[in-house]
Amino acid sequence: MKKDFFKSTSLIEYSKENYHSNPITSIDEIDFGTENKNIRWLNTYGTHHKSEFKAIVTKSLLDDFLLKLITEEKHPNKVLELDNALFVTIKVLKTETKNFQTEQMFFVLTPHILWSIQEEKGDYFEWIRERIRENKGIVRNKKTDYLLFLILESIIDNYEDAYDKISSSMETLNQGTDVKPTPEFTQNIEKEKNILITFKKAATSLRDIITKLEKVEQQKINKKFYSELSTQIHNLLNSIDFDLQEMESKINLIFSIQGHRLNEVMKTLTIFSVIFIPLTFLAGIYGMNFEYIPELKHHNGYFVLLGVMVIVTLGSIYYFRKKKWF
Repeated sequence: MKKDFFKSTSLIEYSKENYHSNPITSIDEIDFGTENKNIRWLNTYGTHHKSEFKAIVTKSLLDDFLLKLITEEKHPNKVLELDNALFVTIKVLKTETKNFQTEQMFFVLTPHILWSIQEEKGDYFEWIRERIRENKGIVRNKKTDYLLFLILESIIDNYEDAYDKISSSMETLNQGTDVKPTPEFTQNIEKEKNILITFKKAATSLRDIITKLEKVEQQKINKKFYSELSTQIHNLLNSIDFDLQEMESKINLIFSIQGHRLNEVMKTLTIFSVIFIPLTFLAGIYGMNFEYIPELKHHNGYFVLLGVMVIVTLGSIYYFRKKKWF
């Protein structure tokens, strides 16, 4: 089991002048102490290494409550300030899968070490590792709060890229005003709307985490980094809200078109009904089986009745046209 943990764990240690990234072969190599002033990024794939987690927490004299937090598999998004560390947990939307599953990620932050625990192997943080390795930008001049900032920024960038691709491929968003009130179109627009809502939930959760990080007092967090993230995530949420509003307007337009069509059908049926009601009334009178109906003996009675029916029909049509009912 330990071999699996060591294969799934990497440690990057760096400063302005130095960089080291060697395989871990022992828990003793993991030190959360403050004597070592280098910045260390410990990354573990898998949340099932509970005995190794316990050994690291115990050896590093971290808050005991941290052990309970990282051994629980499911967490809502939260930021907790512990005695000597900051604990952050995020449910990250996996945009690589079609059904948009979520992955739990834990972060344990101290001034000199960031421990990231990812539920599954694989991530999109390689560009951060490259910047550290090649000493690009200012990452090696900053502390762990900046490293956490880069990781969260990478998550947001991934959301933005994935959202741009998905929204540009959505038929209902790119059809303009060409709305087809068919069952297939309605089903498709509801499906795409659910995708947008899924993205909005993920982005909203991440925004809440960033807002909490801006309010952290105990750990040395440079809040200007997270203010930038807050602006970035708000822009993404605004884009999602705009697309959702556009989709809602199309859904409302579908209902309006369907309602208008139903009204047209009902109006046509009503007009026909109003025209035929007096005709049916006249036919009903002269269809009664009474022996003494004076008009029945009239030589031209049949034609007179037909003429009355024609006049009633034409009069009704003229009245409806004058009222602009059709």
